[in-house]
Amino acid sequence: MSETQADGLTIRPARPDELSRLADIEIDAFAALADALGVARDANALPQGVLGRSIEEGLLFVAANEADRPIGFLAGTEIEETLYVIELDVVMQWQRRGVGRRLMLEAVEAARVRKLNGVTLTTDRYVVFNAPFYRSLGFELLDHEHMPPYLRQKLDDEIENGMDPDRRVAMALWFK
Repeated sequence: MSETQADGLTIRPARPDELSRLADIEIDAFAALADALGVARDANALPQGVLGRSIEEGLLFVAANEADRPIGFLAGTEIEETLYVIELDVVMQWQRRGVGRRLMLEAVEAARVRKLNGVTLTTDRYVVFNAPFYRSLGFELLDHEHMPPYLRQKLDDEIENGMDPDRRVAMALWFK
């Protein structure tokens, strides 16, 4: 795990008693995405069971401030020898300060330590803190032909749930 940085932040595993705080972070962070997309949807948080499974897998990381209060998190799971990023959120007050980058680098390191083939995710193609951000970390857009079936299914599910098919993309950072 990362050591405390000059800004007082530490990246560490999440604790079960922090799950409700992570829901608050996700809802707060959604406001930035809603503004970027120009939508006025109600924010939803991941079900607690999803976060609980990420904790059980050792793939729920938080960025905690100097008071050890989470201000961002990354939830992942192992799927087909990859670490799939379920969700990455940072409270608006801490956005654009490298917190998301540090959480992603922690997930990438966890995938390497587990000897997985890479890290995958689905995201918005255009929002600057989505696909362009992941590209800056070395992720590549996957075309349909090179996309693992589970990612195709994730995209299909997102589109079926109302997301814009022209904006949704799958990305991967392959190690091999």
